Amino acid sequence: MPPSAPLVGVQATFEVVEPPRVDHLYFWALQASFGDGRRSHGGAHLGLQWNDRHPGQTAANWGGYHHSGRILDGSASPLPSITDDPNTRDFPWQARNPYRFRITRVADGWRGEIADFVTGRSVAIRDLYAPGTQLISPIVWSEVFAACDDPQVLVRWSAFGALTVDGEVVTPGAVRVNYQAYEAGGCSNTNVLFDGDGIIQATNAERAVPQGSVVSGFAELG
Repeated sequence: MPPSAPLVGVQATFEVVEPPRVDHLYFWALQASFGDGRRSHGGAHLGLQWNDRHPGQTAANWGGYHHSGRILDGSASPLPSITDDPNTRDFPWQARNPYRFRITRVADGWRGEIADFVTGRSVAIRDLYAPGTQLISPIVWSEVFAACDDPQVLVRWSAFGALTVDGEVVTPGAVRVNYQAYEAGGCSNTNVLFDGDGIIQATNAERAVPQGSVVSGFAELG
């Protein structure tokens, strides 16, 4: 991120381009940590899930952890949850529809909101009661519990942005690619593709972009 005043909001647009075809959990999220200028107070992740415990296998999640390790408490969600999970709610997302994930500061903590660009509907998943006055270390990720050779899934991230405490909107100048190590349970056949203004994360694909690559302007390797 460029130098700026402290961040009080972050967002990204997300789309499932090629959906899962197996009954394993997929979780795609925007994540940030909560800080006060001196230390981190934990963090949380906001996103969509392919989750066979929910109707249509579609769900939304906004949850996280205090720096002590405990799960963060939060307000009641307006969305139902067949599993009665306060973090994971029933959410009928559709493949090839863009959604905006947004995390913002509110009076009692941090709000996770998902907007559907097709219907125009926006829903605040709930508020998490967490300390901190600013957001630090924003990232986006795919967490996949499927086998490495299961059918390919493609998701697209774009329109990264952040809001400062002064009301300025800023965008990252570059992103850094990170893969879970194979020794830690990751797959060696995941890859990142770049299509001009967005980034595609792919499973079951030949890895062409190395670990640690930096993408500047989202168009070419830096």
